[in-house]
Amino acid sequence: MRIKKGFVLRELLGEHVITGEGVERVNFNKIISLNSTAAYLWESVKDADFTAESLADLLTEKYEVSKERALEDSQALIDAWKEAELIED
Repeated sequence: MRIKKGFVLRELLGEHVITGEGVERVNFNKIISLNSTAAYLWESVKDADFTAESLADLLTEKYEVSKERALEDSQALIDAWKEAELIED
């Protein structure tokens, strides 16, 4: 998987939000906010291919979390990003 071109993580009033660059990406009905962990993962893979496994590896390297829990959380994040149409296979 890969983050679609045109989406950028920005900090806005202390919040991490995904914004679209270019008129075709603008949707004022949907604001995508990320917590600090999701923002860390986004920044870590913004220019690379990734899988739930590779996101889980990033989580276990940075946080004290089991591999199983990290994999569950990574898959949930990927599912949310897919639903928001931020990533592509």
